Amino acid sequence: MATKTKKKLVIVESPSKAKTIEKYLGRTYKVIASLGHIRDLPKSKMGVDVENDFEPHYISIRGKGDVIKNLRSEAKKAKKVYLASDPDREGEAIAWHLSYLLGLDTKDKNRVVFNEITKDAVKNAFKEPRSIDMSLVDAQQARRVLDRLVGYSISPLLWKKVKKGLSAGRVQSIALNLIIQRENEIKAFKPEEYWTIDSEFQKGKQKFKASFYGEKNKKLALADNDAVQKVLKKIDKKQPFEITKVTKKERKRFPAPPFTTSSMQQEANRRLNFRTRKTMIAAQQLYEGINIGKEGTVGLITYMRTDSTRISSIAKHEASVLIHEKYGAEYAATKPRKGKMPEGAQDAHEAIRPSSVKRTPEDLKSYLSKDQFRLYSLIWSRFMASQMTPEIMDTMSVSLEQNQVNFRANGSKTKFAGFTTIYKNATDKDNILPDLEEGDSVKLTKTDPAQHFTQPPARYSEANLIKALEENGVGRPSTYAPTLDTIQRRYYVKLVARRFEPTELGEIVDKIIVEFFPDIVNIKFTANLESELDGIEEGKENWVEVVDEFYKPFSKEVAHAEENMESVQIKDEPAGFDCDVCGSPMVVKMGRYGKFFACSRFPDCRNTKAIVKEIGVICPKCHKGQIIERKSKRGRIFYGCSRYPDCDFVSWDKPIGRDCPKDGHFLVEKKVKGGKQIVCPNGDYEEAVQK
Repeated sequence: MATKTKKKLVIVESPSKAKTIEKYLGRTYKVIASLGHIRDLPKSKMGVDVENDFEPHYISIRGKGDVIKNLRSEAKKAKKVYLASDPDREGEAIAWHLSYLLGLDTKDKNRVVFNEITKDAVKNAFKEPRSIDMSLVDAQQARRVLDRLVGYSISPLLWKKVKKGLSAGRVQSIALNLIIQRENEIKAFKPEEYWTIDSEFQKGKQKFKASFYGEKNKKLALADNDAVQKVLKKIDKKQPFEITKVTKKERKRFPAPPFTTSSMQQEANRRLNFRTRKTMIAAQQLYEGINIGKEGTVGLITYMRTDSTRISSIAKHEASVLIHEKYGAEYAATKPRKGKMPEGAQDAHEAIRPSSVKRTPEDLKSYLSKDQFRLYSLIWSRFMASQMTPEIMDTMSVSLEQNQVNFRANGSKTKFAGFTTIYKNATDKDNILPDLEEGDSVKLTKTDPAQHFTQPPARYSEANLIKALEENGVGRPSTYAPTLDTIQRRYYVKLVARRFEPTELGEIVDKIIVEFFPDIVNIKFTANLESELDGIEEGKENWVEVVDEFYKPFSKEVAHAEENMESVQIKDEPAGFDCDVCGSPMVVKMGRYGKFFACSRFPDCRNTKAIVKEIGVICPKCHKGQIIERKSKRGRIFYGCSRYPDCDFVSWDKPIGRDCPKDGHFLVEKKVKGGKQIVCPNGDYEEAVQK
């Protein structure tokens, strides 16, 4: 009887990645998934021995027993074991933990890394396995230990002095502090009045717009209406304006470099309205592999956690060939510009790009979900644009004068589209002026003075906040999404119209951290610490020394806070009605997901009620209850009946209290591009919302 040939075992993190790789490697390999991390610090205690070189006490993650048992069983049967987790610190740490649990030699050449999950990339990686990079492991371990020391030292203090369930972390504390600083700037902001005079001029039959610039060729600010009236009195509408200067230039606009993790998250937020978490989920799916018909399952983009804009020569060549074929030689850049690296960038991987530009978004549309398609289209077009020639624009600046009153007009016209053929901004529009020459006379047809007030700085959107963290050297590609997620889950901030606003709870926590742990929210201190952690990765720093240098002063701050921090009482405001269980007054309490009504006799009486907003419409189903605004677990607003569960009416769109004149169905207010519309859910009727 023939003996069964032993297979080589490959361990990756996810089942979808395992499925893709196994197809490339063939029958002699078996690929299985560890389902992420398998060992970590315990949740129930610090798990770091501060007396003995910060030795971490790792345990197998609860619920992973069967996975570990299966991994050990498969490893025993295997001819050789390869560890093919992701090509970053986190992936290296997973490989190291796996080698410990499976009794493998860390010096053995069993670590395989690839930047994209394609047949060639995977096969080439297996030709050159290496040993586990302990500098990468130490860098991840140092971050984990530091985060644990901060979190498990400050969080219990917050529980004791403020309320249970709170947390503090290195990067999340800075993110919260940035949001609160911006809120304080907005509160302190005093608007100032200013005026503009936009006017319309005419040359022949062509009309164009120009704005007031100043007097006697010197710029003049218009502080109030009196200043505007003085200017207007000097203008004789019956007399023409003279063109005193025409400046024509050619301007080049270069494409942005391919995506890093941060720029992808920012652009997906701006262009696609994607939350950071949504972007990373879709990117992970595209990286790990999608079934695209005849080719089977293929990784469609390179690794999505990177701070580099570097591109391989093969990818550049492939893009150049496609640009020549599809658009012409004049659109292909001979020397594409290199992007400027952010502060502290590691440049460990390539930029995020398609694994093959030949797979155009349109070719893949039928195989991708809506989110996957939109993100892939963005990545594909951004990469292709980065390899193309700049947009060339003809610009024209015109000075107009009458009685020493100066107006200016600026125009632009695209001469050569270049990269904007495939990657255009929605705001990119030509502003074409008529052919004007010095000495020409033009007629003033209309003046439009307008009052304005200076605006406070805008609150941070997800995109702006990620940009601010990156520019300050705080956090790294893998930390942005979980950081934003945490500060929202803890209810330290809330998203209102896609902008972050701090909550009362967030302001309390920030005040405590600023007072007792100033280094934690000191941007320069944290950025410097990030650089030292990067130094560990490069083998320049010893991880124990870096952690010790941080912990010595930090532990004194913790001891000082324990003695001097006063308890903060979050006062319960009266709700204005009594408990329907015991008759005591109800109060407004702060919970993990926001405010709610609770009985003032808690814990003796545990009656609670959600705070709901009535919209003044009777339920169209039971005709007894009121329609109230509710929030789903994901924070999306929907509308339901106040008599729930007796009445199960529910609608994502807002009922307006009128019925459809065609079929009698209740009408709803629906958000559409450019505003709102009143529609019948059956699709038979619609009307515009009256403003």
